[in-house]
Amino acid sequence: MRLTPAQIDTIQSTVHAVLGEGAVVSLFGSRLDDSRRGGDVDLLIEAQPEPVLLDRARIKNRLEMQLQLPVDIVTASPQHASAFARMARSQAQVLTGFVK
Repeated sequence: MRLTPAQIDTIQSTVHAVLGEGAVVSLFGSRLDDSRRGGDVDLLIEAQPEPVLLDRARIKNRLEMQLQLPVDIVTASPQHASAFARMARSQAQVLTGFVK
């Protein structure tokens, strides 16, 4: 995984500040491959209820400013996941970190 502990903490803190502690954040895409370089940060955020567009925009904006990296967000809830969210979930790795 090509994220530092500080980046993971920033991601989790930001998502939890907007959506609450119950949100689960996973990484998928090119940043899971340690042999690659660059790339955006692809996040799957699962919460109940599923995050609305405004919340996704808040998270994306804050993370891009803090991480200085492009961020893509896919969302889902326990009751609803698009085909793309299901595909992302199948290859995603839940971020575990240091959030207090």
